[in-house]
Amino acid sequence: MFEDYSSLLTENPAQRNYGIAVTDIDGDGAFELFVAGFDASNLVLKWAGHETGFIDVAAPELIDRNRQAIGVAACDVDGDGREEIYVLNTDTFGGMKRVGDRLFDYRSGEGWVDLFEMEINLGEANLIAGRSVGAVDRTGSGRYGFFVANYGGPMRLYELDELGRLVDLAPEVGVALKTGGRGVLPLPLISQGMDIYVSNEGGANYLFLNQGDGTFIEAGQQAGLGDMYENGRGIAAVDADDDGRLDVVLGNWEGPHRMFVRVGHDMFRDRAGRDFAAPSRVRTVIAADFDNDGYEEIFFNNIGQPNRLFARRDGQWVEVPCGAAREPTGFGTGAAVGDFDGDGRLELVISHGESGAQPLSLYRAAAEGHNWLRVLPLTRQGAPARGALVTIRAGGRKQVRAINAGSGYLCQMEPVAHFGLGTGRAVEEVTVRWPGGAVVSIVGPAINEQLVVPYPGQ
Repeated sequence: MFEDYSSLLTENPAQRNYGIAVTDIDGDGAFELFVAGFDASNLVLKWAGHETGFIDVAAPELIDRNRQAIGVAACDVDGDGREEIYVLNTDTFGGMKRVGDRLFDYRSGEGWVDLFEMEINLGEANLIAGRSVGAVDRTGSGRYGFFVANYGGPMRLYELDELGRLVDLAPEVGVALKTGGRGVLPLPLISQGMDIYVSNEGGANYLFLNQGDGTFIEAGQQAGLGDMYENGRGIAAVDADDDGRLDVVLGNWEGPHRMFVRVGHDMFRDRAGRDFAAPSRVRTVIAADFDNDGYEEIFFNNIGQPNRLFARRDGQWVEVPCGAAREPTGFGTGAAVGDFDGDGRLELVISHGESGAQPLSLYRAAAEGHNWLRVLPLTRQGAPARGALVTIRAGGRKQVRAINAGSGYLCQMEPVAHFGLGTGRAVEEVTVRWPGGAVVSIVGPAINEQLVVPYPGQ
């Protein structure tokens, strides 16, 4: 399916890279790739046109060579309409670590400032080894917190209080559990507000259900998502059975991969077929419609083994050829998708590095003749509304996407709902539901465009 376009990564050193987040770093309205460098420079890759490709535009503060960056995510924590960047640094396998995390905030006239190094926040930096980080809007206010999946220590949930101080609210809101945290998937999965699904190593996975007041209760086992002792890694949300509701795909390190399909309002059952479930050395899991045929594919990024791609054919999930993205000798650690050149096709970027230095890879799938629609919901503050649900009706079907707030393992995808339409020529309706419950419907939007949807009343 995929063709190699890595030549467009014009500044692409062989180094150890881990997580990738997609966000608008320079504030120009286009999305860039923030790549976490482990014992190497963090990269900020910006699309500069077909003649140039991607260039590294990382500000000096963001390069941060002296830390071991692994997980990364972005969201608007201070309500200024621009996303901050959380970089999770991990210099040990689990437990206490020497280097703290970064939380970068862009300030006019100052550049990028690490909020953890400000005097009012000294002593607040996370010093537990972690893996993934995600964005959570607990109350639907449009102001997010960063949820950190720690390994061998309690989970964290950092928010800014009314005085501008960073506060770990995890104990107060019920998410400060301790295990081997790996992947994070925050979205309105069962609740009206954002829930948090966490894949763990050495124990059951967590599903933190939003109680509507910004607090959570853990219900992973009750919901059928616990998957005890399979050592989870990447997670992705996908409508696996085409019923218009989101299900969960989980990649396991030492057990079968799962396709948890919703069987009621708050219950899931594993419906993975034999080939899909076959164990592999998985890192990131991505669900996306790479070929714009109207059905998402599921991509397994493996380390030291060929990557795998599954597509829905005649109501069943079957493995299909990866093409150039198979990477049988790749040390895959992270991956992300986005449409960076604005042509309506998703680019797939894969990072490598856990087992040795390798350059990034860039792939595209052929999608000629297929139409598309992209939907970018905004918060009331004007930032990407991560965690919002977007549904379209087109061609007698419903398609649903969650605006990515963190998933894949170490990574965070673009904050845009991307819909392939196949040969369809119209979308009857787009519906956006924000984490706080606000809903907007748009009838008959134009296709082959990106639709920006402001928060109602803005």
